[in-house]
Amino acid sequence: MIQITNPDRSQWEEILKRPVMNTENLFDTVRSIIEHVQAEGDHAILEYEEKFDRVTLASLAVSDEELAEAEILVSEDLKAAIRLAKRNIEAFHVSQRFEGKKVETQSGIFCWQKAVAIEKVGLYIPGGTAPLFSTVLMLAVPAGIAGCREIVLCTPPGKDGKVHPAILFAAKVAGINHIVKAGGVQAIAAMAYGTESVPKVYKIFGPGNQYVMAAKQLVSLRDVAIDMPAGPSEVEVLADETANPVFVAADLLSQAEHGVDSQALLITTSARLRQMVKEEVERQLAVLPRKEIAEKSLAGSKLIVVRDMAEAIELTNTYAPEHLIIEAADYMSVAEKIVNAGSVFLGSLSPESAGDYASGTNHTLPTNGYAKAYSGVSLDSFVRKITFQEICPEGMRNIGPSIEVMAASEHLDAHKNAVTVRLKSL
Repeated sequence: MIQITNPDRSQWEEILKRPVMNTENLFDTVRSIIEHVQAEGDHAILEYEEKFDRVTLASLAVSDEELAEAEILVSEDLKAAIRLAKRNIEAFHVSQRFEGKKVETQSGIFCWQKAVAIEKVGLYIPGGTAPLFSTVLMLAVPAGIAGCREIVLCTPPGKDGKVHPAILFAAKVAGINHIVKAGGVQAIAAMAYGTESVPKVYKIFGPGNQYVMAAKQLVSLRDVAIDMPAGPSEVEVLADETANPVFVAADLLSQAEHGVDSQALLITTSARLRQMVKEEVERQLAVLPRKEIAEKSLAGSKLIVVRDMAEAIELTNTYAPEHLIIEAADYMSVAEKIVNAGSVFLGSLSPESAGDYASGTNHTLPTNGYAKAYSGVSLDSFVRKITFQEICPEGMRNIGPSIEVMAASEHLDAHKNAVTVRLKSL
């Protein structure tokens, strides 16, 4: 890992750079796949599944028999863990239900909002080296609570033509029964435009590699909404001299094993802690099954020592991490000063892994500094808020003349007249 000590503010932008690939370089390749799926539907998806996932499929749909088989293949321990995680995720997201209030802004004028579910949503779940069945819960549970009428889940099959059983079991627990064997750009295109097997949706959710991200960006330009722009996953540990170096090292490695382009950052006020963390990372790394992936990620990760906690907080807010773990003596006080982060984990017993799986918060979060402007996925991500207003005769008399003056001042005479004719009727 790269070690930096007391960096000057002029260096902050450079040292906080992420190892992010410019997805715009992929747009031409991605666009051709999208256009082929638009033109050929399921046939194109089957072609791309054979080309990219190296599997020949007779059908894109997951059958009832495959769902039943998956339930048998998943261990009882994992089933219990998935059910527990689902309960906690559900409890947290149910608490986010919107309750609109009718406001009388002026006598006779009533305004209010109503939350309405997005009717059709698409969930993308990566397969590959780490099938993310936990992401099924993170997306499908709030979609169900919101009341989305149609939820389609796309995920790539293995070389045996089957979806990972834990993904199928998680989908069943979350109440999803429309599951499609499709990965990559072709899956995003299918949900954006619709095919014989995949309904067109209004919003697409879920992580993926740089090709999936490029596809989501392209289809979002004019055809469908997406959850958020995203890049590789990342974590920052913000620590003082009281932090446990074993815990800190474990947290950095839990992020590093995600992928070779993931980033793990330590910002600390203690040079001694940094040295202990460095040694502990090396010790724990040696026995990790995903050592090769973690090593490549760590090559772009950083251990930064700063002068004091105030500077550590300012550097953190500049970085705007996807995940932030605060291991400091007065972690609540530090947390109050954090304004840019996706999800924050407080104290030595709150690892990122808890939020990734089972504490109840959502793990679909803004990366690449987007936490400065975006929230993570929540119940609000699956709803729209429609405003309503009702103006009674008293209200029209009170507000009408002001509307007329404002409309006339903007030279919009028809706007003014829509009020004038009503005032005359009263």
